[in-house]
Order: sequence, then C-alpha cells, then structure tokens
Amino acid sequence: MALVTGASRGIGAEIARRLARDGFHVVVHYAHGAAEARDVCAAIERAGGSASLLQADLSMSDGPQNLADAFAEPHLDVLVNNAGIAPFEAIEDMSEGSYDRLSNVNMRSVFFVTKYLLPKLRDGGRIVNLSSIVARTAFPGIPAYSATKGFIDVFTLQMAASLGARNITVNAVAPGVIETRLTTGLLEGGGSDAVQAMQALSGIGTPDRVAGVVSFLVGADGGWTTGQIIDVSGGSKL
Repeated sequence: MALVTGASRGIGAEIARRLARDGFHVVVHYAHGAAEARDVCAAIERAGGSASLLQADLSMSDGPQNLADAFAEPHLDVLVNNAGIAPFEAIEDMSEGSYDRLSNVNMRSVFFVTKYLLPKLRDGGRIVNLSSIVARTAFPGIPAYSATKGFIDVFTLQMAASLGARNITVNAVAPGVIETRLTTGLLEGGGSDAVQAMQALSGIGTPDRVAGVVSFLVGADGGWTTGQIIDVSGGSKL
C-alpha cells in the first residue's frame, strides 16, 4: 500500500497512477481538490488498479495529525511526501501569513506526517520526499520556497540514517521545471525556450519523468539506495 500526499493533480497524480500500475493500492491524499482526486481514483480503477481517497488540509497545524487519524489501514509500505505549494514571491513581497502557510505545507507537514505514520510503515518500507533543484542552485525571487526544499534534502538524509536499522529507505526526488498547471505561466511566450537553454537535455519535463524515478526508488531495484537526492531536471544548470 502506498500513500501519496497532494495527489489530486500534477506530479502527485502521476505518481499515484504510476504506483497503481506497479501494483500498489494507492491512497490519494488531497486538501481541497475533491473532484480532481476522485478523477484520479477513477482513472486508476478504470486501468485495473486500486485506489482510495484521504482528505486533510496540511496547511493547518492539525493537518498531519488529521491525516494520520484518517489513515485507517494497519500497515503502509510506501509514503510519498509530495504535497507542496510554491508561492513564487521575493522576500520584499512575502507576508508573514504566506510564509507560515508555505512552511506548514512544505516543511512542517512532511516532518509530522512522517512522524505520525512511522509506526504503521513496515520494516523494509520506502519513503520518498519531493524536493527541487532550487535547493542546490539559485533561482532569483523565490528564497523562501527554495529554503523549504533545502529542509527536505537535510530531512531526507537524517531520516535515511535513522531508519536504516529498519531497512526503510528514504530518498528525495528533485525535479526541475515540469510541465504542470503550476508552470503554465512560466512556460508561455519565450519561457519554454529559456528553460531549455539552461538544460543539458532538450524538451520540457513532464510528470511521468518524476513518477518513473519514484517508481524505481520504491520498487525492488531501489532497495539498496537511500539518503539520496535524485535530480530529475534534464540536467538544469550543470
């Protein structure tokens, strides 16, 4: 069984669909996009997979505990901490409220969802956290968002070391610019050309590229890989 947070659309939805194809029952978590989450579950089931829904607002302080309480299954094999928000705001423009919401979703929820679900995670299980290349390379104008992804990288490393005794692997996946609803504005006009100019590989990344790496990390061939941040950026800013 796999739980994917923030799986109603974009990268999270594609991860959910891929893990269902890999044979997992997938718990599709969402905060507000109930109709979209139902569509993801329906698509999984039409393809012969198995899925269920779980709602919790991870921007709220009690969100992680509510998620854990709503997860009624006795055991979990895979946890994918995908939920995240990306307010692309410069330090001059960011309010304390916006910062607090960003911190709650991108950092606090990852920490406490992991904490609260660890008792249910089987020995030999897998955790995958969604990071970003902005944790290692500068993109002007998004300091707070970038810092949250730096937290993910450090948290991944620490948890990999502490959970090794249970044979639980903990890794992070760090996408570059991926074609989703979030990046529509970025890719319009000459944006697509600008993105490709900073990549070693041509083209724009799609959610299935990220889902494929997650599939490897939680599958049989990923069992000897832990504590790693896997770049999925097409070689951005090499």
